[in-house]
Amino acid sequence: GFQLASQDAVAKAIADNKVILFMKGTPSFPQCGFSAQVVDILRRINVPFAGVNVLADPNIRQGIKDFSNWPTIPQLYVAGEFIGGSDITVQLYETGELKQKIDAAMAAPL
Repeated sequence: GFQLASQDAVAKAIADNKVILFMKGTPSFPQCGFSAQVVDILRRINVPFAGVNVLADPNIRQGIKDFSNWPTIPQLYVAGEFIGGSDITVQLYETGELKQKIDAAMAAPL
């Protein structure tokens, strides 16, 4: 079924990218304020990241929610670890923890 394919696609995308953001819209054209906020933070940290537009594929949109067991978009993953949505990302950015996690991820081999 579709569900399995989307879960596999989600898992592969997360495995293949050190920093990946499942978002509404694209990094250059976010389509919701929360997604835009996380993109802005990742740009401030100056980290390359993959953006996955959940609006482009309803299977991925549902698949990522099931995969992380988290009901909302955006969702940020670093080195395969689910970080959270925009609120958590903002908090971790403000404490400096997000940059530490990302720096560690970028230093480690994929």
